[in-house]
Amino acid sequence: MKVSYNWLKKYIPLTQSPEEIEGVFTLLGFEVESVESKGLPVLDGVVVGEVLERNQHPNADRLSVCRVGVGEGKEDKVIVCGAQNYKVGDRVPVALPGAVLPGGFTIKSSKLRGVQSDGMMCSGKEIGYGEDGAGLLLLAGDPLLGAAINDVFPDDDYVFDLEVTPNRPDCLSHIGLARELAAAFNIELKFPSVQFSGVAEGASSADDCLKSVVIESKEQCPLYVAHVISGVKIAPSPEWLQTALTAVGLRPINNVVDVTNYVLMELGQPMHAFDAAKIAGHKIVIRQAAEGEKIKTLDGEERTLSSRMLVIADAEKAMAIGGVMGGAESEVDEGTQDIILETAYFNPSAIRWTAKRLNLSSDSSYRFERGVDSSSVASAAQRAIDLILETAGGTVLSPVYKEGAETDEQIEITFSPDYIRERCGFEISDDQISQFLQALELSIASRNDEAKEWTVAIPSFRSDLSRPIDLVEEVLRLYGTDKIPSAVVRFPGIVGKDDPICLFNRRASAYLVGQDFRECMNYTLRSGEEMKQWQTSAQAEGLKLANPITEDQTHLRSSILPGLLDVLKLNRDRKTGITRLFECGRTFSEENGQVNEMISAGFLIAENEDEIWLKRSPADFYLVKSLLFQVARFAGFDLANHPIEAIEKEGSTWQAGHSAAYDNAKAGISYQVGLINLSHLQARGLKGNVYAGHFSILPARLKGEKKRKQYKSFSTFPPALRDLALVVDQAEPAGDVGRKLSRIGKSMLSGRFDLEDINVFDLYKGEGLPAGKKSLAFSLVFRSEDKTLTDEEVNIVFQKIQDEVEAKTDYQIRK
Repeated sequence: MKVSYNWLKKYIPLTQSPEEIEGVFTLLGFEVESVESKGLPVLDGVVVGEVLERNQHPNADRLSVCRVGVGEGKEDKVIVCGAQNYKVGDRVPVALPGAVLPGGFTIKSSKLRGVQSDGMMCSGKEIGYGEDGAGLLLLAGDPLLGAAINDVFPDDDYVFDLEVTPNRPDCLSHIGLARELAAAFNIELKFPSVQFSGVAEGASSADDCLKSVVIESKEQCPLYVAHVISGVKIAPSPEWLQTALTAVGLRPINNVVDVTNYVLMELGQPMHAFDAAKIAGHKIVIRQAAEGEKIKTLDGEERTLSSRMLVIADAEKAMAIGGVMGGAESEVDEGTQDIILETAYFNPSAIRWTAKRLNLSSDSSYRFERGVDSSSVASAAQRAIDLILETAGGTVLSPVYKEGAETDEQIEITFSPDYIRERCGFEISDDQISQFLQALELSIASRNDEAKEWTVAIPSFRSDLSRPIDLVEEVLRLYGTDKIPSAVVRFPGIVGKDDPICLFNRRASAYLVGQDFRECMNYTLRSGEEMKQWQTSAQAEGLKLANPITEDQTHLRSSILPGLLDVLKLNRDRKTGITRLFECGRTFSEENGQVNEMISAGFLIAENEDEIWLKRSPADFYLVKSLLFQVARFAGFDLANHPIEAIEKEGSTWQAGHSAAYDNAKAGISYQVGLINLSHLQARGLKGNVYAGHFSILPARLKGEKKRKQYKSFSTFPPALRDLALVVDQAEPAGDVGRKLSRIGKSMLSGRFDLEDINVFDLYKGEGLPAGKKSLAFSLVFRSEDKTLTDEEVNIVFQKIQDEVEAKTDYQIRK
């Protein structure tokens, strides 16, 4: 937001220097990105000249040879010029030979393509007046020929480029920022005077220009007001208006258009003027665009619209994209005699969506999408009508077309002055609090000093204020954060354990980084189409946002892996060679209408596409499974104790027969591990195998800091090994069989020695086994801490284990 120092002085009696104002803006919460001086440097030898003749250069297609007058009694100059935006009779800055322009550039008489040039006609940028260097600076108002250019621009100005936060749309105007400065300096704010208060009695009918206004999309356009002004004369704007607009970076066009831009920058209310003669059927309809409807906007681009976009149309065509930009076919030009002045309030989210979808941002859309004050629509229109009648003449016709109503409701906040003092942490008197609030036009509706309870009425332009804590910020801003008294901060030291979520993320991240994974950070919002690939339609619907900002961020994510696949695709396109990625973060699950936030960790390992002399498989199912099980241990869970089910369903995002999953909603744990579906990868433009793992757990199920492990001495005696082959059902996982065998073995030992480990070393399917069965061979490792075990004592225990297996399980011992 660019703000002119001279423009601000129209509303507040500023005596402070631009440097002081820059500091106050910062303390009020508006970051000052730059301060630009608009005053001209002293330019000796730069005068006002007039183009008397313009002829084509004989040796260059893009150059002109001009005869330029530089003052009465002085010899005309012949100047070669490459600009194209001027004509005979225009008055422009002329740098005579010997003049020194900003940057130390000295003007000399010289030949250009064989023609002598005695000086230079200048753009605004070349003499230090603004940044426009595209053409000559055309001087408005016919300044005295031969006058020094410094006499034409005597007033210095300073332009502040401010970063206004999205919650303060009221400060996207000079009046809004003048209000802030008036409150900070405790000076009077003077609003621009308004003469027009309504159509005069007996005013002529507007039927020949406009007969009706209809709002078909009231949700996107709650309020629309149209005034008809007849008999305007389109001409260049007066100098004061052009100077004001140029100062804030706007290009003057004509008096009517310039007024709408002036009121936009003054009051923050966007508006638009239509040429009434170009409105078919004398009718304005505010409607949704037809799918694929086209419109040529004021920037000369033809744009294709969607049915979600709002247009301002006549009986035949769209004339403007509502709240974003007007159309070229209905613009005000030199032949315009009657205009329709539009002021309206549009739904912010609808304008934001349209502007982003069309990649079209304007000063109007920037304000509409942040939320303008609908209560200011009428007063802004009156201000604009005053200025149009002053600069272009004309008559306001009857009636005023108003459809819809203001949407803002009166908000009141009840609070205690003691609450403000408590939150600020230092003493502020009641009188100071009252002064600060009223300076910001936050009037005190009621004040009960006995109950120490005040009620403040919030004006409609301050939509960011809704809670007592908001008033604390307002008081503190005007008190001055630089004036907060220093004090010793005292607080009790609290010895506490880290949050389990923090512990899990820290440990899982450290472990995966140690395994050569690169950490990623992705948004927690994903598109609806993608969600349907990873969830059922019902589950995806449960995670849909009520008011999404963009089409690609409509749902809460249920998995980290889609984001990791996006990152993998990006890195492959950039040829970085990165193949291992992970992220620890939040995901969401839907269960019986309840949305739960989950703590998740996901990782993937992809094949390296680079040409190498020996290609090796980067991973397999068992590697990613072991990585995932280790990550789960950081959450306090041993996934080996939870049954795992192979994914056999075709069409899933996981490859059938090469991946597995576990989902226990009651326990609040789920995981998936294995190979990503190859067709899914191909649809994303990824080639080769990608193995992945994903673990999710409810925050309440995370286990905190465990006791530190103490050193335990290990046995130096040799182990005794025994092999045992069991015939089991083919569907039963080897891990489940091993766990049952371990429990039976340990129960048979009675503390004599330890069953240190059980490992699977063979799997057999085929002849000699009953149908539907398989043979699993386990190696049992026995060891004692204080002696070497004898065969006899190990065989006794081994036989008991076999007897127990046959008695307590369905397994058969294969001999």
